[in-house]
Amino acid sequence: MSKGLQLDELGNRIRGERRRRGLSLEQLAEKARVSRSMLSAVERGDKAPSVLILDQIATGLGSSIARLLASEQEGRVMLLRTEDQKVARDPSGWERRILSPVLPNVEFEFMRTTLGHGVNAGAFLPHNPGSREYVAVERGALKLTLDGTAYVLKKGDSIYYAGDCVHEFANPDQRRCCDYYLAMDVTGHPEQLRHRLRAERRKHRATH
Repeated sequence: MSKGLQLDELGNRIRGERRRRGLSLEQLAEKARVSRSMLSAVERGDKAPSVLILDQIATGLGSSIARLLASEQEGRVMLLRTEDQKVARDPSGWERRILSPVLPNVEFEFMRTTLGHGVNAGAFLPHNPGSREYVAVERGALKLTLDGTAYVLKKGDSIYYAGDCVHEFANPDQRRCCDYYLAMDVTGHPEQLRHRLRAERRKHRATH
């Protein structure tokens, strides 16, 4: 599913993020809207999730796919060469290339997505209240549906929307691929950020 990441490593990352947030399997499964058995199988490394399911798990954690695929990094400058970028590929005919590093206490993701001709990537769950997403189309056409309202974007078009809505991405063109960039900040409401910072401080005190 992802270039350079084994299923057991992915499962360990998901389990670690779940436990860090104090969530049981049942609680995360409910938030992610996946079955407990599916989530358990993914955590054990027994099942490869689709990109859509992986995104649902990340959303249930209040995070992004990037955090589940890559380790946190710190630094004033971080260069990601093409070969070092994580790529999540879905068998239905689309892929997400993550262009941003994972930073401590930052729930931000910058990605480039390619949809094959006529491919619908599916409907993604709402993120935290206060989340923001920005989309710009590089090639082809994109049908973006937000809480049931469809917008068709063509090459060069861009759009902003609040991320706490159901959002669906589809390529309406049956002959050409669609490439688009998406930047999302799912940090959400400031109180949620304060909660995460407090959790990080408690973790730091416990290990020092």
